[in-house]
Amino acid sequence: MKSVCIKTNNINLLNYLLNELDYLEIEPVYINTNEFKNYKNIIVHYRGNENEKFIHEISCILSCLVIDELEETFLKNIIQKNYFYFSFNERKHILEMCFDIFADDFNSYFDKKYNHLINNFETYLFNNKSIILSGFINFRIKNYMSILEDIVDQAVNAYVIEKEYLEFVSLLKMYINSQSCNCETVHLVYNNENSILLDENKNIINVSDDVFKAKYLSDISFSSNDFALNGLLTLLPKKIHIHLIDNCVDEFIHTLGLIFENRIEVCNDCNICKIYKSNKLKGFRDVP
Repeated sequence: MKSVCIKTNNINLLNYLLNELDYLEIEPVYINTNEFKNYKNIIVHYRGNENEKFIHEISCILSCLVIDELEETFLKNIIQKNYFYFSFNERKHILEMCFDIFADDFNSYFDKKYNHLINNFETYLFNNKSIILSGFINFRIKNYMSILEDIVDQAVNAYVIEKEYLEFVSLLKMYINSQSCNCETVHLVYNNENSILLDENKNIINVSDDVFKAKYLSDISFSSNDFALNGLLTLLPKKIHIHLIDNCVDEFIHTLGLIFENRIEVCNDCNICKIYKSNKLKGFRDVP
């Protein structure tokens, strides 16, 4: 007979374990609970001959318990410990970004975490009859905790970039709102991350670095459309008509919307759009 005693005083964890143990797929198993001086205990007795399978199933349940019930607390603790200088709302946002990172590649991250935890639990339970959850979690799941620490670091880096981006957008908005407009209308023809600026007479505006070099306000680069952005910041038109040849609103177009706000008008079916759509195969910049 193989027995495992799981010790914890956390009522939520006890209830989680009792619920999950009801679904053990190995038999015969007998479960009882008792309380000694320091801990509440769940004791699982297995009277079959597949000890490895029994330990594996117990380890699976314990691994899911860590991920389902404790992971958010671990992430909060890591953020608080390593990035205490962020405000409460900033730390909350970083936590949300951690979950977004996990969600973007859920299966891969879950498998990594799950496999590390199962290996840790199995190795321990093959050689020990009882496990104190708090002690085990504090000292024996370092590989799993390293994954969480890496995710927090990624989230913090993403948050800092996001914050700098929003600050840069705010700076540009302040700049354009403090300057006089230099022209009435500019057309931006946009296709596959390439931009062409046209004046109100539909003539191409030269946006080379020689023309607009002095107007750069930042070294931050959004895409290959830096010169177009710089041109718009120099011209400061009252109205910007954006012609989306591929009907795609990407990061660059979104950024222009944040910076120029109600000066922006977007279309994809005017005469300019039709001309550039019909001539895409000739080469985007070869259209007269």
